[in-house]
Amino acid sequence: MDDFFAPPAFKPAEALVQLKRQLRELRPLAERGDGFVWQGHEVIVLRADVQSIEARLARRPARSPEWLTHTLKNGADVRRFLDTVKAQLPRWSDE
Repeated sequence: MDDFFAPPAFKPAEALVQLKRQLRELRPLAERGDGFVWQGHEVIVLRADVQSIEARLARRPARSPEWLTHTLKNGADVRRFLDTVKAQLPRWSDE
């Protein structure tokens, strides 16, 4: 009875599908393989395992970018990562 209000178990495979769909809606990004590119530069790489999603986000677009690694273990982490990407896109456009 104590876990009645517990959030549902995190399912990385399902969350990855939803995350990719949300990232595709951000028009400057284009899906390529297991990641996304912005103006021809790979800026996001996503990989799911049994318990989490590993998301790598480029600090700035480049041929060999410096990556920031995010481990997404629940729905809140996924939303936070998506918000980070949304905030990063205008910065890349300004540079």
